[in-house]
Amino acid sequence: MKNINLGRVLIGGLLAGLILNIGEFLLNDVILGTQMREFFARYRIAEPGGSFLIVAVSLTFAVGIVMVFLYALIRPRLGPGVKTAIVAGVIMWFGIYLYCGAIYGMLFRIPLNVTLIALVWGLLEYVIGAIAGAWAYKEA
Repeated sequence: MKNINLGRVLIGGLLAGLILNIGEFLLNDVILGTQMREFFARYRIAEPGGSFLIVAVSLTFAVGIVMVFLYALIRPRLGPGVKTAIVAGVIMWFGIYLYCGAIYGMLFRIPLNVTLIALVWGLLEYVIGAIAGAWAYKEA
C-alpha cells in the first residue's frame, strides 16, 4: 500500500459516492418510486425516515471510497484508466448489487422487470461512479 495515495482515494471515493447517491435517489424515488411505495404497502413496512437515509447515504459514500480503493489496488496489474475503473465498478456491482438484488428479488417476490431495471441501472451507476472516482485518483 506504499504507492496508494489514500488522500486521492478519499477524494475519488467521495466523488464516486456522490454519483452513487444521486443514482440511488433517481432509481428509488423517481424511476421506481411507485413500485417502492407499493412494496412498502404490500409488506406493511413504514417508508424509510431520516435516520435510514443518513445511514444509507453514509454507507453509499463508503462504497464509493472502497470502489476507488479497489481501483487503486488493481491499477498496477491492469494499468490506469477507464478499463480498470470499469473492472472495479463491475466487481463492486457484482458483490453488492447483483448478489443482493437477486436474493432480495426472489425473497420478496419483486417482479422480474423491476429487478432487471434496478440491476441494469445499478451497473451503469457503479461503472460511471468508478470512472469518475478513478479520474480523481492519482498515484502517490
